[in-house]
Amino acid sequence: MRETARVLQDALGLPIEEAYLEARLLAGHAISRNAAQLVAASEEVLNDEDQERIRALVERRRGGEPVAYIIGRREFFGLELKVTPAVLIPRPETELLVEQALARLPAGQPLRVLDLGTGSGAVAIAIAHERPDARVTATDRWEAALCVARENAAQLGARVRFVPSDWYAGLAGEAFDLIVSNPPYVAEGDPHLHQGDLRFEPREALVGGSDGLECLRRIVAGAPSYLRQGGWLLLEHGFDQGAECRFLLEETGFVEVFTARDLAGLERVSGGRLER
Repeated sequence: MRETARVLQDALGLPIEEAYLEARLLAGHAISRNAAQLVAASEEVLNDEDQERIRALVERRRGGEPVAYIIGRREFFGLELKVTPAVLIPRPETELLVEQALARLPAGQPLRVLDLGTGSGAVAIAIAHERPDARVTATDRWEAALCVARENAAQLGARVRFVPSDWYAGLAGEAFDLIVSNPPYVAEGDPHLHQGDLRFEPREALVGGSDGLECLRRIVAGAPSYLRQGGWLLLEHGFDQGAECRFLLEETGFVEVFTARDLAGLERVSGGRLER
């Protein structure tokens, strides 16, 4: 594992702590050991077959392939989720969206929650896991993503209803108390699309038009038709899109508009309450 960490540090420019974490994940996956088992077996000598399996995974990582896709899973909000190249890799900053949603779900009330563009199901499943009394619906336009999300919900025992839908298209006549979304918000020409993990993730889950705001505009514009009076809309967005999101929300008639910052101090989630 020390050798693997050095290889990853040199190849990918990772901090040594991150390189060692990735080495542990890859080694554990290759020989079917969890973190505690790896520590307990720290003096164990690996056979040639085990070493070759680890080397094969390391080579994939050296080529830039995300660890989450290599091992097929990612932790999010304390839950282990299956991930495949059909879905965006859940990220720590998106946990802020879940936290903001939970803060707006009064206890003891069976409220209806909608997650638009659910991908792996991370946000919807986390909310359903924390609030099993909520009636959570999650949509995605891509069946491959919904298959992953359904499997995650079943594996974790989360009660989520999944609907094939291009944003609101499949939800005619429905109304919700809270709508959340982590939509595509990267601009088409953003150079980050050609760097790091983003090179391997589904483009349709990343790119939000020429300025990155196309999906955010559609979600905000459509929300009043699907929110109950006093309902909230919460959106994850790029670090430099907070002001534009607040403007969109206020222009559409939302009140109590706010933006929350992630652990890095960056504007990450904006939202507002529908008053009518």
